[in-house]
Amino acid sequence: MKNLAKFTLIGSMVVLCFSCGNSNDSTKEAKDSNNAKMDSGSSTTSSTPAIPPSVSKGDQDFAVNTANAGMTEIQAGQMAVQKGAAKDVKDYGAMMVKDHTAAADKLKSIAASKNITLPSTLSSDKQKDLDDLNKKEGKDFDKAYIDMMISDHKKVISAFEDESKNGSDADIRGFADSTLHVLRHHLDEAEKCHKMMKK
Repeated sequence: MKNLAKFTLIGSMVVLCFSCGNSNDSTKEAKDSNNAKMDSGSSTTSSTPAIPPSVSKGDQDFAVNTANAGMTEIQAGQMAVQKGAAKDVKDYGAMMVKDHTAAADKLKSIAASKNITLPSTLSSDKQKDLDDLNKKEGKDFDKAYIDMMISDHKKVISAFEDESKNGSDADIRGFADSTLHVLRHHLDEAEKCHKMMKK
């Protein structure tokens, strides 16, 4: 009996170690889960509702990528509030936390109504970006944070513009369209901070 308990414990530790070492990427898992739901929805009459056919893979991926980007902006913003040297950087970080939390809540509500799985943690590449940012201090932190915000917002705005024009689901397309002005404002403010640092 003791041996059985010992083997069970060792087995569960092996599984735990394997899952830890197996770079757990919540974004990839969310996409895989959505793909599986699409497959099961088209092939079986399960009691679990499948994603409605109107939600294309492109719309799902947009939602997953947006959730990942939003979590990044919130966590980086929290870091800026704590570590920022300049008041402008701290204020910008606080705006990121507030605005991206509101956008994330809207997205979660839409995703739940469409049976879309969203990531619960950052993708490994975004986590690495935050880890690198967290190593910086003072003015170096401010510069790296604002540079990251400019780069990230340019990419995100491009994805949102594409979704607002080409998305097949009206709710997700509407979310992209209504959020664009906030993202453009974020980019403008980040660029202003960047100019202030050069003075």
